[in-house]
Amino acid sequence: MDFDLNEEQRLLKESIDGLLTDSYDFESRKKYMKEKGGWSRTVWGKLAEQGLLGLPFAEADGGFGGGGVETMIVMEALGKALVLEPYLATVVIGGGFLRHAGSDAQKAAYVPGIVDGSKTLAFAQLEKNSRYDLFDVTTTAKKKGDGWVIDGEKFVVLNGENADTLIVTARTRGERRDKSGIGVFLVPADAKGVAKKSYPTQDGLHAADITFTGVEIGADAALGNPDDSLALIERVVDEARIALCAEAVGLMDESLKTTVEYIKTRKQFGVAIGSFQSLQHRASDMFVAAEQARSMSMFATMAVDFEDAKERSNAVAAAKVQIGKSLKFVGQQAIQLHGGIGMTMEAKIGHYFKRLTMIENSFGDTDYHQRRVADGGGLI
Repeated sequence: MDFDLNEEQRLLKESIDGLLTDSYDFESRKKYMKEKGGWSRTVWGKLAEQGLLGLPFAEADGGFGGGGVETMIVMEALGKALVLEPYLATVVIGGGFLRHAGSDAQKAAYVPGIVDGSKTLAFAQLEKNSRYDLFDVTTTAKKKGDGWVIDGEKFVVLNGENADTLIVTARTRGERRDKSGIGVFLVPADAKGVAKKSYPTQDGLHAADITFTGVEIGADAALGNPDDSLALIERVVDEARIALCAEAVGLMDESLKTTVEYIKTRKQFGVAIGSFQSLQHRASDMFVAAEQARSMSMFATMAVDFEDAKERSNAVAAAKVQIGKSLKFVGQQAIQLHGGIGMTMEAKIGHYFKRLTMIENSFGDTDYHQRRVADGGGLI
């Protein structure tokens, strides 16, 4: 299988690498964290200017017709730079729902705002006791005339504080853990009955717990079949997992680079600690783990277009397992080789480790996906 980038993909990589090199050094990131919602509107505008926010959308919808490889390139670059902006929530997840299930009218209403950077989205899915089970939904959507009424609570909604539109999973019929009777709805973030409690997460991003109390939405708010959207949710979440795998690879690359640079300059007993053979071996092991993760990220990226849901699910679960093992090893070794300074807020490496840890626990941790692989990777 040929994993070389074509000319357009190489140009994309050079473009985003150049943009982030100019706009996203570690000191700039600290400033962006203090802005409203914890990210920079200026940087978001630059991503829009370069066409990165419209990358996965069809040209007919105002996008650039990119695929999984293009998303992988962008997410790796965002990982290397520790980017705070809501690309995953808005473009990968929100855009994924619109691409796979949006009507022409819904795409016309939402995609242009995503592409030009004027609108952001957030995926409100996690509930108090649902853990990683996407079908465990107690939030309800009940018919009222031609529209719907949403009631329930969602937790740890990334970009929930600032999103213009919330993509909400809600049960239209059945019991809490039934796999049928689940719909996906577009809910204006400022709708009457929407209450938010926002907070920073340990990796520097922002999330919100959101309560829906009698929130009325129109008939055109449902994405796809409101009574049977679990397969849609699984597909989009698989795409989010693949994107997170690519981001983790970028984070591991930069963690390794930063660590090697540090041990080359940190002196003990009058010599650089990088001259100690045992530390060289540990750095070599970090490199191997990162390359294993890269291979599985590429494998998952190739799987994004699999039409067989079980085959795609198995590939993504396997990738998430390897990514989880690699990022834990690379992150822990990086902190240990830095010593105590690696645990401080002033040290960049600690921020990489925190983001890697959050990725490991997003949309299923390593143990969860290992069980999925053992069960054959079927939809669960």
